[in-house]
Amino acid sequence: MRTVLTVAGASLRRMLRDRTALFFIVVLPVLIIVIIGAVVQNPGGFRIGVLDGQRTGLAASLVDELKKAGPLHAMPDEATARTALRRGELDAVVLVPERLDTSLLAGEEVRIPVLAGGAESTQAAVRSAVAAAVARHAERVQAAAFAARTTGTAAAQQLPRASALQQVTPRIDISTENVATGSDFLPLGFSYSAPTMLVLFVFINALAGGAAIVQTRQLGIYNRAQAAPIRVRSLVLGEALCYLTFSVLQSLLIVAVGALLFGVSWGNPFAAAALIGVWALVGTGAGMLSGAVFKTPDQASAIGPVIGIGFAMLGGCMWPLAIVPDAVRTLGHVTPHAWAVDAWITVLSRNGGVVDIATDLAVLAAFAVGMLGLASVLLQRRLSS
Repeated sequence: MRTVLTVAGASLRRMLRDRTALFFIVVLPVLIIVIIGAVVQNPGGFRIGVLDGQRTGLAASLVDELKKAGPLHAMPDEATARTALRRGELDAVVLVPERLDTSLLAGEEVRIPVLAGGAESTQAAVRSAVAAAVARHAERVQAAAFAARTTGTAAAQQLPRASALQQVTPRIDISTENVATGSDFLPLGFSYSAPTMLVLFVFINALAGGAAIVQTRQLGIYNRAQAAPIRVRSLVLGEALCYLTFSVLQSLLIVAVGALLFGVSWGNPFAAAALIGVWALVGTGAGMLSGAVFKTPDQASAIGPVIGIGFAMLGGCMWPLAIVPDAVRTLGHVTPHAWAVDAWITVLSRNGGVVDIATDLAVLAAFAVGMLGLASVLLQRRLSS
């Protein structure tokens, strides 16, 4: 046992002394989490542009109502607004008429054009949000007009009173709760990027780390160790323990960064711990297999990450598998990544526990056992020859 620990410690120190490897282990995962998290982050509402000719009176109050639907962006002209829509920078643009105050106070009918882009579902949602803001604004105007007709005064004089009454009048609020448990999507923002990048980088860095085993073979270190004498089995177990420790440390780093810096909630702690542990075994198998199969360190460093990225793309680390064709989704589950991502979806999106991801854990464990077994046989043969 002491020999196994000594081999594992020596191999781990050699891997961690590589500054290039530290960049891919520590810096790059954090950068990717930030980038992807920012891209898919929910902005807290729709991105609405406003093209208004005046910022006083009723026009200003309508703009204030629109702010409740999401972040508001002032557009200088309609051409700029349409360009922003085409680029996907905005979800909708509200064209507030220049004579809004005059028309409303005169009791005229007013149409407020809304330019929308993107998917039809997004357009419908934006129209609903804008219609709700306009309806709240119309309440005050209609109340002021009614009071003006009743008292024989001007509608403009009744607007402050109507606004004050609207603030204190009891309203019927409708709340919506999504109780569906069939969602195939990870949460938005950093809660999406952190777990998928954990799956991606543990596997890729383990594959690339196989270069250390290849280099040790080339330098004849294993041959000199066997002259001690040290059994080949102890050398293989020591390397396996090294890669397992490496994969666990990489996982814990991403978990800590996600939780402390980006507020990611990792769901049920027992389910998350089981998933991290099993995936670390998968990474261990990948690293050992890389070290046993490749003939040169350059092959392991160059080809390994390419294989890892390909598996990650098929397995849903780059995008949810729910948005790809069925054939691609089925093909993706040939890789362990798809099962790992499915398990994280269950844990994070559906508040799943260990029982809920038992099938995924079993499949991942089978992948780990298969790769570890094959790697052990191949590596023992290489070291014994």
